[in-house]
Amino acid sequence: MKTKKDHIDKKIKVDTSEPVDVVEEAADTETENLKEALEAKEKEAKENYDRYLRTVAELDNYKKRAARDKADILKYGKEDLVKDILPFLDSLDRALTHADSNDAQAFKSGITLIQDQLLGCLKKHGVERIESAGLDFDPNFHEALMQMDSADHQNNQIVSEMEKGYLLNGRLIRPSRVCVCKKTTENNGCAINDTKGE
Repeated sequence: MKTKKDHIDKKIKVDTSEPVDVVEEAADTETENLKEALEAKEKEAKENYDRYLRTVAELDNYKKRAARDKADILKYGKEDLVKDILPFLDSLDRALTHADSNDAQAFKSGITLIQDQLLGCLKKHGVERIESAGLDFDPNFHEALMQMDSADHQNNQIVSEMEKGYLLNGRLIRPSRVCVCKKTTENNGCAINDTKGE
C-alpha cells in the first residue's frame, strides 16, 4: 500500500526532467495541503471532544435529576391516597362527636357509611375486597384458621370469615382468614374423618 509520501517521491522521481524549483514547489504545495487537512481534522477532533464532554455532563445531570425524581416519588407517591383518606378521618371525627347520643342505630348507620366511604376510596386506588363467605376454599386467596363440621355447608366450603382479604390491582395483599367446613360422620357417637382404610 502506497502512502502519500511514496506517491510524492514517485512524482519527484518521474518529473526529473523539470527544473528543481518546480519539483520543490509541488512538494511544498502538497505539504501545505496536508497541513491544512491535518488542521481540519484536529479542529474536527476538538469539536467532537467538546461535544463528548457536553454529552457526558448532560447524562450526569440526567442521572442526578432521575435520582431526585425517584426519591420524590418514593417520599410523596402516596399523597393522592392520603388526600382521599382525609375525608374518611373527618367523617370519623363527626361520628365520634355524635357518639354520646343515645341513638345506637343512627351511630351504627353512620359507621356503615364511613366504612362504605373508605372502601370506595380504596377501590379508586385499585384495592378490592375478597368476598369469601359461602364460597369454596381457595388457598390462593384464603387462609384457613380453623375447621368445623357444619350441616349447612358442603365439605371444604367457607363457613365464616374472621378477617377480610384484599387485592391490589389483582395482586393478593392479604388473604381472607376463614373457617372452613370439614365434614365428619358420626360412628358410635364419635366423630371421625371421611377417609377410608384407617
